[in-house]
Amino acid sequence: MERIQSTLRLDLSAIEAALRKVQRDFAHINADLTSRRDPLGEEVLNNLIAGYAFLDRLQEADIDLFAIGNSALLLQLNCLVLCGSTDTESQSCKPHFSETERRFYDDSNPGGVRSLMNYLADHPEPSIWRRAAGVYIQILSEPQLFFEGNHRTGTLLMNHVLLRGGKPPFILTEQNAKDYFDPSSLVKGFRKRSFRAFLDIPRMQTRLANLLQNAEDPRYLLNGSQPDAAGGPNVARCRNL
Repeated sequence: MERIQSTLRLDLSAIEAALRKVQRDFAHINADLTSRRDPLGEEVLNNLIAGYAFLDRLQEADIDLFAIGNSALLLQLNCLVLCGSTDTESQSCKPHFSETERRFYDDSNPGGVRSLMNYLADHPEPSIWRRAAGVYIQILSEPQLFFEGNHRTGTLLMNHVLLRGGKPPFILTEQNAKDYFDPSSLVKGFRKRSFRAFLDIPRMQTRLANLLQNAEDPRYLLNGSQPDAAGGPNVARCRNL
């Protein structure tokens, strides 16, 4: 799939307002879920908002997180979600980071970064929504990509795919929460390369892709953000943020 050359930028204020409404209404949302989730605490929410700011800087610099040479940025995003900082050597990140890095770069691990890159290369999806859903499932299914924070980091990476493809981000709301959380809980029970995954993941990918497409909402983009015309294949540029 060719990437849409995109100038889309995030309206971080609109995203924060939507997420804070979810935070306020979370008890009601949780009561309707098949599997209950932990409350959306202030630290978790602030780190998630910082993650969206990170994605916006990537958009500004035209950086593809999945391009060759940018794997360290994936680890920085996970560290930001968990610790509120992209400094993987910080005291707050150190307790989990060594294990995260070990499994992330382990080529024998079917949940490591090489496996994710191979998945992307082998699955040129017919739509950007299926590609985003596929990335999310690959991160969240077992073995997971990161030691901790796979759900939140996976959500951000899914949105990175959407933005790179010229689509608005998927932002959690009370209206879409059940349709998002319930399949996410099921995906976490899938084991990569298992017979169950072979049968169930394609159906789950379709379900999540439909959710992403139906929930598309331009209010989370800055006014005037417009996708450019389709261009040629992306030439990756790796920069430090």
